[in-house]
Amino acid sequence: MKRIGAIVALSLLAGGGLAAQDTTKAAPAPAPAQPASASVSVDEAAVAKNVVDRVPQDTGSVFPVDVGQLVFWTKVSGAPAGTETTIHHVWFHGDTQVGDVELHVAGSPWRTWSRKTVPADWTGAWHVEVRDAAGTVVKRVDFTVGQ
Repeated sequence: MKRIGAIVALSLLAGGGLAAQDTTKAAPAPAPAQPASASVSVDEAAVAKNVVDRVPQDTGSVFPVDVGQLVFWTKVSGAPAGTETTIHHVWFHGDTQVGDVELHVAGSPWRTWSRKTVPADWTGAWHVEVRDAAGTVVKRVDFTVGQ
């Protein structure tokens, strides 16, 4: 046994068998997988004036100029319990992104929401996209402020 160990040790030192390898041309290591994000879906989504006891209040698709603040509420399913998945609520005024809120989803179903201040002069078309951890749009809700 000692002789085999000595031979292995000598061959490693002489030939560099298990020494560091040049990986310059190797592909980069893949990012940690988030399998839960692939299966996350949005069962319900609403723009509202408020949320009370995890339920959206005063929902709609048209809001007055002086609304001040809106909430985007989502009910998400497909995230396995015991793991943490993220989604994003990405807010747009017209075609301009004006907010990106990362939200943690820790079970299924899971209700979560984000808030956005709406200046009185930001009238017109708005929308919010729900994106999974990979950035894929899984839901879009359009609404209007003013007009």
